[in-house]
Amino acid sequence: MNDKPSVLRPTDDEARQLARQLMSEAPWVALAVLEPATGWPSISRTIIALDEDGVPFILVSALAAHTGALKTDGRCSFLVGEPGKGDPLAYPRLSVQAQAEQFTREHPHFSALRTRFLARHSKAQLYIDLPDFYFFRLMPQSGSLNGGFGKAFRLEGQDLVCRA
Repeated sequence: MNDKPSVLRPTDDEARQLARQLMSEAPWVALAVLEPATGWPSISRTIIALDEDGVPFILVSALAAHTGALKTDGRCSFLVGEPGKGDPLAYPRLSVQAQAEQFTREHPHFSALRTRFLARHSKAQLYIDLPDFYFFRLMPQSGSLNGGFGKAFRLEGQDLVCRA
């Protein structure tokens, strides 16, 4: 029998708020996908924005390796949180498991996503309208929040978004 207390704290509104804040302030994420040919995890960096419900989405090129991986298997995860000076593990960070949904130019929400993305990343104006670029919405399924020493939380997908 295991009598060890859990290192996880009960999820509360403060944890939910910190997790949402980390996502909303992140200009980029480390995105992990599963390589279709090998099944091995692969990580890349991509810029993100949030839709009106607080769901992260990314702009991708059809030429990027992570795009093919997301089209084959939409399961992915991403990491947000910036370390500062000193111990990088002392700073809050959030790892999110998500399901990716592709939004091509024909999708009814593409225009709204485009507007939100450019408001966040104005330099994307240079390539956002190229024909091989489109969006993937990364719907959170669960998350692991480390808010600093002794502040670990497990979050559900609905904890990470704010329905408009």
